[in-house]
Amino acid sequence: MDDAAATTDVRFAVTGALGTITLDRPRALNAFNHGMVTAITRQLVVWRDDPAVERVLIESTGDRAFCAGGDIVPIYRDALIRRNGESGGDGTEQFWRDEYALNSLMAHYPKPIVTFMAGLVLGGGVGLGSHASHRIVTETSKVGMPEVTIGFVPDVGGTWLLSHAPGELGTRMALTGESVGAASAIHVGLADYFVPSERLRGLREALSTRAPDDAIADVVADAGHPAITDDQALLDACFAHNDVGDILAALRAADRSDLADVIESKSPTALVLTLESLRRARTLGGLDAALIQEFRVAMACLDLPDLAEGIRAQVIDKDRSPRWRPSAVAEVDRAVIDAAFAPRRHDLHVPTREEAP
Repeated sequence: MDDAAATTDVRFAVTGALGTITLDRPRALNAFNHGMVTAITRQLVVWRDDPAVERVLIESTGDRAFCAGGDIVPIYRDALIRRNGESGGDGTEQFWRDEYALNSLMAHYPKPIVTFMAGLVLGGGVGLGSHASHRIVTETSKVGMPEVTIGFVPDVGGTWLLSHAPGELGTRMALTGESVGAASAIHVGLADYFVPSERLRGLREALSTRAPDDAIADVVADAGHPAITDDQALLDACFAHNDVGDILAALRAADRSDLADVIESKSPTALVLTLESLRRARTLGGLDAALIQEFRVAMACLDLPDLAEGIRAQVIDKDRSPRWRPSAVAEVDRAVIDAAFAPRRHDLHVPTREEAP
């Protein structure tokens, strides 16, 4: 096994015909940072043009998380800088530009990419795991897009994936921020195969000499019942509304105040932005168009008060008591929502094959 490249937080190796990317920040639950994005992008480009590498595997160190999302402390700092009108605060913008370009690169990659999505797979972890061609979950997997909890919106292609889930399951996941197990992740469309954890080592070895379809076929198992489908007809009717207030009212009328209470604990502005993003994503032409839309909304969130406040409450002070502004869905200014979707002076540019670093 020869190291193709190395960084502090991610490792690369080639074994036979398999190029392996290993996220190596177990103490941080393999959270994604800008350096990792850049390193992975460059390595994928190298392997894309290397005939000796026929397929790629993305996995992680440790048994707790594939990737628990992106580092949000730098986002918090940049949001405060921008809110205070100070110079700087541009690191998050470049991080998102590069991260979304990586999502697109993976989705359009000409060689198979296999992802071992074991443990927590949240936010940016979904972007790294669910745009692969062969997406594997295990009995330990918990997959979700919890962005509304910190005053943000599903990104990294999450609005594209969730808006194309069966019925309104994607809307439910986005507005509640809930994580789901292996069977539900497969049903929703965030994963493809269930493989028990004890079989991953053998699969990893097989991938060095065998095509993913053949290697996975020998170890795949039944994921069981997708719990997210329980009461789906009833909940689909509730989440089909195009107004968050109407969804909340429908849930309470259907005796599902448990879900309504969860949603009402999230940022009102983020909830309205998220629902609007999902509805618009359904009619977009593909993932890249959704990424461009997500970039616009993400940049708008960076300048709104709830993102910094949500990160403060969850990660900085950890009091779990965010003070949202405004504090209720009915008070969200429609003009703010519409402005978030407007083209930006420097919109996201998704690199073509020739432009990739």
